[in-house]
Amino acid sequence: MQRSIPDALRGAGIARRRFVQGLAAGGVLLGLPTLAAQAQGRAAATRTGSALELRGTEFDLVVAETPVNFTGRERMATTVNGSLPGPTLRWREGEVVTIRVTNRMSRMTAIHWHGMLVPYQMDGVPGMSFAGIAPGQTFVYRFRVRQSGTFWYHSHAGMQEQTGLYGAIIIDPAHGHAVPSDSDHVVLLSDWMDADPMRVLAKLKADSGFDNYHQPTAVDFFEDVKRNGLRAALDKRAMWQQMRMSWGDLSDLSGATLSYLANGTTPAGNWTARVNPGKVARLRFINGAGDTFYDVRIPGLKLTVVSTDGQDVEPVTVDEFRFGPGETYDVLVRPTDDAYTIFAQSMDRTGYARATLAARPGLSAPVPPMDPRQNLSMQDMMGDMDSMSGMPGMASMPGMDMGAAPAVRHAPTEYGPGVDARVDHPRTTLDDPGVGLRGNGRRVLTLADLHTLGGPLDAREPGRTLEFHLTGNMERYVWSIDGVSFGDSAPILFHHGERLRVRLVNDTMMTHPMHMHGMWSEVEDPNGHFLVRKHTVPVQPAQQISYRVSADAVGRWAWHCHLMMHMDAGMFREILVA
Repeated sequence: MQRSIPDALRGAGIARRRFVQGLAAGGVLLGLPTLAAQAQGRAAATRTGSALELRGTEFDLVVAETPVNFTGRERMATTVNGSLPGPTLRWREGEVVTIRVTNRMSRMTAIHWHGMLVPYQMDGVPGMSFAGIAPGQTFVYRFRVRQSGTFWYHSHAGMQEQTGLYGAIIIDPAHGHAVPSDSDHVVLLSDWMDADPMRVLAKLKADSGFDNYHQPTAVDFFEDVKRNGLRAALDKRAMWQQMRMSWGDLSDLSGATLSYLANGTTPAGNWTARVNPGKVARLRFINGAGDTFYDVRIPGLKLTVVSTDGQDVEPVTVDEFRFGPGETYDVLVRPTDDAYTIFAQSMDRTGYARATLAARPGLSAPVPPMDPRQNLSMQDMMGDMDSMSGMPGMASMPGMDMGAAPAVRHAPTEYGPGVDARVDHPRTTLDDPGVGLRGNGRRVLTLADLHTLGGPLDAREPGRTLEFHLTGNMERYVWSIDGVSFGDSAPILFHHGERLRVRLVNDTMMTHPMHMHGMWSEVEDPNGHFLVRKHTVPVQPAQQISYRVSADAVGRWAWHCHLMMHMDAGMFREILVA
């Protein structure tokens, strides 16, 4: 059900609760000193920001419920060693680590090591890699660290990730960083909701637009008339209505429901990292949000991206980057002034996370206003616009020449009540920063800019190609792959040792960060040339992306959208490597 709200009322709830940006002292209220002391185990502990950093090869982590307060109302969070986020775990490439996880809650829990190459029995997905950790029990994870870089961990049980069970992982390379820095800081962005996440999911199923305050209005229509003429504006409105879609559907949840956090701190709390002017600082950005794409910039500073998802890339200097839940980026900055604002605004422009880089405590820099909101375009709904140039209104719509794209085939399962759209001619452009970032006057990172150092891990050409469509019905709030939700699906078979290509076509109007456990996704350009190695690949609306996979890890692996509500609502598969 779509609805429109007058401008005067549209942001009232958000203005009261979110633009104040939370409590200055918001966060974990109780439990940190005792639980941290009890559970630090044999690891050396130092405090970095709002989370302890634990180093060593043996760790004790305790999962429990702890009171938190981000908005003026106390709620219960799922914490690790009494903190949100959980302790930062610092490992070294090549070492064997042992992590004892004890469950002090009344319900099952689990921890997944996101992006880590581990035996599937250590992957932490209940019902797939193990049974989960029962109340009062301890599970011992043990594996060799086969990689280096910035990663993270989170729960894969219920909605515990959304309620606080996540933390950073830093893995030092065996032979030192290729690009050194003078200081090193984790910036873990996340989102918090006071409401029970399962109740929020039920509300989305009852009314998928309940949290969307940016539906099309009469003002939008007249602005379209002014830009493109009456006929084009009418045709555009008719097409959106025929497709039963809204160009305002940028995200499922807004700042009216979510609080945006940096290292577990609200914008009012202003988490601060100590940096020295003239020195190089490495910022390890992790998107640990359940439902938020963040657009990140530091006004006054260039960002030199040197790594994504723990994999070093050819350095590329930008002003801004977008990343979705599950992704990580390492950037280098060289401050010259005493203070800078780290500004991470949500894709739908209903709120932001904020932190500070400062030469000494107590300093801050101006927080910029949020960018104007951009609505979805026809290319976000239908893909390659050349293929539809004969449709009413298409020829008069500016900026839609995306180049020819071949038609794709749709599985029979896509033709049903669970799918409200199918893209026949997806766009293959990887240099599009996405809605909200187009033409903003800043240099924005895109997938086309990323080039992993050393090339692909496997020089073989794929022996076969598997095509999957990301599908859903926004009104019913069901999400799926090829029109089939997880509960009705069969495992996808990868033959052990094979090299294959996975082609994803996004038939929906939302960007999906697709995360494949246990194996790398080596993204190709439209001509089949290797670009970048990722563990979480964002696929924009009406876009097609291909990546190569080496099926080198025997076992049962999860593959899913990392937006928690989409994953829980069905955009999830099991991959069987045998």
